[in-house]
Amino acid sequence: MMNENDILNILKKRFHENESRHIDVSWEEVENRLMHNIEKLKILIKMEYTLGEPDVIGKDEVTGEYIFCDCSKETPKSRTNICYDLKGEELRIKKEVFPSGNAITMAHEIGIDILTEDEYIYLQSLGEFDTKTSSWLKTPTEVREKGGAIFGDHRFGRTFIYHNSAQSFYSVRGFRGILRV
Repeated sequence: MMNENDILNILKKRFHENESRHIDVSWEEVENRLMHNIEKLKILIKMEYTLGEPDVIGKDEVTGEYIFCDCSKETPKSRTNICYDLKGEELRIKKEVFPSGNAITMAHEIGIDILTEDEYIYLQSLGEFDTKTSSWLKTPTEVREKGGAIFGDHRFGRTFIYHNSAQSFYSVRGFRGILRV
């Protein structure tokens, strides 16, 4: 597994290769914040290890936090074939159909949140992501209470938000995470 220096080198290289994602943000400021938040740096290692390719996508002007997001071209492959949440996963297991887990639990284990619909749409404004895959999104309570969950993708030059049952799982659907540092 990689260490803190390894992830800093990866993040620095990615930061400079994708400067349009974080205009007016300096790597030195980000690195300084990371060096004072080793626990968050360890979470970024997990995001990288699970193929998320995290990068800075902005800075919260109110809190001063830097916002990291999974910026892999497609939804992280090691996080696919999953239901939305544990309740959805348990419904599948009762039918003896076994997904690889669920987005909510996996995100919690990594230490990240899955993207909201607004965060996903913002990410898509920074490039084209999920052109062959899709990503589960944080689902509003009123949708989840009815058995549904939402996900997004990018097709035909547009970002789409859809719905499915939370127990659904596909080999090309996973989730993207967000971390504030």
